[in-house]
Order: sequence, then C-alpha cells, then structure tokens
Amino acid sequence: MKAGNKQIGARLRIVVEPDLAIGPGKADILEGIKETGSITAAGRRMGMSYKRAWLLVETMNRCFRTPLVETSRGGRAHGGATLTPTGELVLDCYRRMESRTQRAIEKDMAKLRAVVRDLAN
Repeated sequence: MKAGNKQIGARLRIVVEPDLAIGPGKADILEGIKETGSITAAGRRMGMSYKRAWLLVETMNRCFRTPLVETSRGGRAHGGATLTPTGELVLDCYRRMESRTQRAIEKDMAKLRAVVRDLAN
C-alpha cells in the first residue's frame, strides 16, 4: 500500500547469498524491463538514472548462474532488453513471496496502524 510516495507496510528483502539480495528495487527493475522492453524506460519509471538501473541489472546478471536480462544493441528503434527464463522465474518467485508476506502480516499491520498517531493533523 502506498501513501503519496511512501511505502506503507513491509518491504521484503530476500538474501539469497551473502552478497546477493533481491528486494523491491531489483524486482521493480525486472518488472519494468518486462513491461517496457527497456532498461532506460524501466529506470525512468522508478526515477532512477540509466547508470543506476544498468548497475542493478549487471549485478543480478553476474550473481545468477544465467543472466536475468538479455540486451540487444541497435539504438532507439531496434535495441532493447528482455527477461530471460531465469529472470522471469526470479521475478515470479519474489512477487509470490512478497504477496505471501503481506497476507501473513496483515492483521498485525492493522493493529500497528490502529495505535499510530495521525501525523497529518
């Protein structure tokens, strides 16, 4: 759930290996690439520079046995990026874990919200 630009609730971060974690940012980049076919467009949707988006993609590609994202050169009209089958699997697993987490903490989140002061007033 979002309020303005702020995330309300839990943000799931999965540590797969000591130096590899998958969290909302990496999942959103993967989802953006899947939907737009572009690392640039995916990063732009998140308010992120191309360099930062590319760094996240490079990190994920390097840390998994097979790349999560494939890119093709060709400039504005012919280049692009797509998720590999491994990228699709990683994104799907993360989104399922995220959804299960939200359902698991729903009652406790409601209890916390009930005792939080309304800071808008």
